[in-house]
Amino acid sequence: MTKSGLAAQQSTRSGLLDTLITEVEKVFVGKTEVVERVVVALICGGHVLLEDVPGTGKTTLAKALARSLDLSFRRIQFTSDMLPSDILGTQIFAASQGTFEFRPGPVFANIVLADELNRTSPRTQSALLEAMNEEQVTVDSQTFPLPSPFFVIATQNPKELYGTYPLPESQLDRFLFCLSIGYADAERERAIISGVSDGRKLSQTRPVLSRDQVMALRQQVTEVAVSDLVVDYAYRILAATRQSPLFELGASPRSGIHLLNAARATALLRGRDYVVSDDVRTLAGAVLGHRLALKHRDQVGSTRQQVLVLLEELLDSVETP
Repeated sequence: MTKSGLAAQQSTRSGLLDTLITEVEKVFVGKTEVVERVVVALICGGHVLLEDVPGTGKTTLAKALARSLDLSFRRIQFTSDMLPSDILGTQIFAASQGTFEFRPGPVFANIVLADELNRTSPRTQSALLEAMNEEQVTVDSQTFPLPSPFFVIATQNPKELYGTYPLPESQLDRFLFCLSIGYADAERERAIISGVSDGRKLSQTRPVLSRDQVMALRQQVTEVAVSDLVVDYAYRILAATRQSPLFELGASPRSGIHLLNAARATALLRGRDYVVSDDVRTLAGAVLGHRLALKHRDQVGSTRQQVLVLLEELLDSVETP
């Protein structure tokens, strides 16, 4: 991380967002950067994929965030036999009225935890595409709007491949961030496993932000200024991924939109009404890493971590304004 990026992280967070992050960290301890990025995704209208091994707190983080917001929450445990209708809902014939009635599925919530998304079939995975992209679902040619705000936190275990279906590029491209939580530092982990940490107090977490406050924050994100220099810097990063001989699939225009939206939300989190180039540089790995595919996978490998290492080297070669 650059010196300016470190300074930005140490700066004072804005009031409402600081309150939310502090409440989540009463339960999910030791990973402030991960919590901040999940909150950034929430307030800029994105979605998050948490990719890590079991036991690192993916579900705990999602539940803690949901309990910290006065919003509806549903958890969907994905399995191989799940159908799209199990997520979206279905039309039920009401004999008394002689008509069909729509019974909404668990996707009709403000915050949806899609647990182990890669364990369900591609057909069922694709049921989330319209929901994530347009905040609506279509069932039997009828379109139904989803609650607003609508926020998906999906999880998957990258190490266990048996009985899973890799998420296609079209699905991955709908996620603003792909985050790896990792293990807490030694002191934090001792507190967690000994039971003296606040991490056991999920049931005591209280709502600190209302729906109206979340929507107001989303509006504020759109008002954060981005200079032409910063836009050009973001574009040059995207172009560099497409021109690199290492990547078979470069960053899409949608990823550029997501990158700047995330930078706006990060600036707001830091108490600024303008984006600086380091906002873009710091977020590039989390926004672009899951969208890039290596060209020579048989030689270099294709894990997310290897992609991120190469992406960092590429970012170093792009001149910062």
